Amino acid sequence: MLHHLLKFLIAFAVLLYPVAVYFGLQHLQPKTIAIILAVLVLLRGFLARSKLMETMKGLWLIVLVTGLSVAGLSFILNSTLGLKLYPVIVTGSFLAIFSYSLYAPPTIIERFARLQTSELPPEAIPYTTRVTKIWCLFFVLNILVSLYTVFFTTVEIWALYNGLISYLLMGLLFIGEWGYRRLVLKKA
Repeated sequence: MLHHLLKFLIAFAVLLYPVAVYFGLQHLQPKTIAIILAVLVLLRGFLARSKLMETMKGLWLIVLVTGLSVAGLSFILNSTLGLKLYPVIVTGSFLAIFSYSLYAPPTIIERFARLQTSELPPEAIPYTTRVTKIWCLFFVLNILVSLYTVFFTTVEIWALYNGLISYLLMGLLFIGEWGYRRLVLKKA
């Protein structure tokens, strides 16, 4: 029970991360927030021992080390740079997982589809591959915009994009694909 509660709290903290950093910077130095980030990254790494992560241990280790590195960068320099790069790393880890699944099927989207229906029709497999590629493209574009906000905008714009707009865009893509699948593909 405690394990699930901790996983939920960490997922919630990651979701609210940009907003928490923005408000945290109003009262704390970047190095203090970097310590909190390092603890969250370590907890997340410890608690994320799922089957998916077991199959990609090397990738997960890279994400863990990178997360700790940006926290360390912010701690040592007492700078917001590493703190602001963390959403880029999270999106990059999604991109890596989704991309990896294209080369080592089944794709992530196919795995999600099989959670709902274990028997997928043969024509569903190419569709899940296309949707996985669309998500990969979304993650690439999201990384580029996020990097732009890190280096060329204020912390307020960074928090707005990474803490709200990117989530809205993700939601729109998810709902759009779900609607397309329900309305268009069901008729075919």
